[in-house]
Amino acid sequence: MSFRCEHCGTQNNEIQSAETIRPEGMTYTAKILERSDLNRQIVRSGSCEINILEFDLTLPPTGRGQLTTVEGLIRDIVADLSTDQPLRRIQDEDGYNKIEELLSKMKPILGDPQDDDPDETKALKTIGQAAYLELPMPPFTLKLDDPAGNSFIEFVESMADPKWNMRTYHRTLEQNVSLGLVAADEEEQDIRDRPTDGDPITDDEVFTFPGVCSSCGHQIHTNMKKVNIPYFKDILIMSTNCEFCGYRDNEVKSGSAISAQGKRIILKCEDREDLSRDILKSETAGLTIPEIDLVLTHGTLGGRFTTVEGILDQIYDELAEKAFVGDSSEVKERATYSDFLTGLKAVKNAERPFTIILDDPLANSYIQNLYAPDPDPNMTIEMYDRDFDQNEELGLNDIKVEGYEDPATEKNEKAPE
Repeated sequence: MSFRCEHCGTQNNEIQSAETIRPEGMTYTAKILERSDLNRQIVRSGSCEINILEFDLTLPPTGRGQLTTVEGLIRDIVADLSTDQPLRRIQDEDGYNKIEELLSKMKPILGDPQDDDPDETKALKTIGQAAYLELPMPPFTLKLDDPAGNSFIEFVESMADPKWNMRTYHRTLEQNVSLGLVAADEEEQDIRDRPTDGDPITDDEVFTFPGVCSSCGHQIHTNMKKVNIPYFKDILIMSTNCEFCGYRDNEVKSGSAISAQGKRIILKCEDREDLSRDILKSETAGLTIPEIDLVLTHGTLGGRFTTVEGILDQIYDELAEKAFVGDSSEVKERATYSDFLTGLKAVKNAERPFTIILDDPLANSYIQNLYAPDPDPNMTIEMYDRDFDQNEELGLNDIKVEGYEDPATEKNEKAPE
């Protein structure tokens, strides 16, 4: 929706999602490292929160949707913060100084010379506007967090864009309330009502936990069962089915200890039979198909126990709804995205051979070996040592299994009464 008054020049535009609220929330992260990244398109729904990490800046949901670019977003922020600065300088000097410090960091991103900086103005006149825009800009990270899942930030050419990342997550009760899916006076049920007696979980037991549907907010139950995958390990499968809105979900968790090494599984898929292979993608695994530049970073889609065809269908359905719109979308970009979706569709229909690379630093992922217990000629499994950064991201560097007691607490416990 676009509005402009030809008499006073006031103009405004906003968007409203024509889609239903998605079953899961979405988080998009883009690293803005050069001025060409400022052209990335942003679709921001009314429920989307935006964070610029380097500036410690958070834009809460506004209730109004917006279609813009990264540059347009930064310009709006600078304009909004600058509006009351003269008055703020008199009434709230401390607030004025903090905002002025933030503006001094953000204005160089736009390539506009500072009005009070004669050196920048002189540089602009000397080298010209085009050359001025080629000068280095402060890098920053832009994060969109939308519990409704109806926001988007553009990637460049394909999902293999190293500056772009997408993740899904289950909404909290508070987020369901804010989206109007749950009445504000409803209380979250305690999912730990089941008494625990310390007995081990057997393969025949099915445990049921009450909860709240992340899609419609009605009361539902999640079933959990331990499953042993032949030639792999024990896993825990959790399945949810909402009879009110039809939402279905299944997640898997490892039922074993943390592996000492990471695992990389490389599978060459040549025909439809390979699509029927079982695949266990843990929540820490990343998935790549080099032939079509498909990259799912670690954590995307959570844990899934399905088939190769099933996980490709889910990825296609997720991305097919994202489209470039507006005048800022170039024909070349739309064509590239269309080609990417065409390649993904051909892969999921087994119309061309492709390679799946499943990389899990915790080694909790699995692809079915059709020749087990013999080696599969189309599958390669590589074990590797995790580096420090991987252990840090997984929280393993801070784990202490021995001597973890607090010395002060231990001393007080041993002190005589």
